[in-house]
Amino acid sequence: MAMCPSFSTPRLLAVLLVSAFALVACDSKPNPTPINYQGLGSGSPGDVAAIGRLGGDDSGVIFGVTKGNDKGGGGGAGIGVNAYLWRGALDTLGFMPLSSIDPFGGVIITDWYTPPATSGERFKATAYVLTQDLRSDGIRVAIFRQELRGNQWVDSQVAAATNSEMEDKVLARARRLREQAVGGNR
Repeated sequence: MAMCPSFSTPRLLAVLLVSAFALVACDSKPNPTPINYQGLGSGSPGDVAAIGRLGGDDSGVIFGVTKGNDKGGGGGAGIGVNAYLWRGALDTLGFMPLSSIDPFGGVIITDWYTPPATSGERFKATAYVLTQDLRSDGIRVAIFRQELRGNQWVDSQVAAATNSEMEDKVLARARRLREQAVGGNR
């Protein structure tokens, strides 16, 4: 049985974060997608070409190839997520300490965060980037809340609108990032 090198969790997390940011930040291709782009399947002539490009359109694929673009014949080499949604989620949840990130599967999990103004409650979040397209249904955020009762942390109800408000913030940030990319490449 082969032995894998052992990495401490903070060190592994740091390596993954630096790698993710480096790959997202190093894309220097101009974005040819017009501002009024409706997404894949919109009937525009660029639909087929958009599926196969890596990082050059609204698919925002990172870490892998899209389905149907595996020229090596290996049968689907990776899972891609929308780079704008991914970065938007990282930026939006950046005030909370990160516990785990999976850029291949599009999952961000934070550790518990206690706001400075309140010492008796803490929050945790999990964000899921679900698509390769910048779409409103491409992100899901789940917020968890606990209250300190005595010496025990007890799960508490989160306001019904909190998850959707956080999703809206991620989407707004992702759209700003895309607008900056499109505006900067003209």
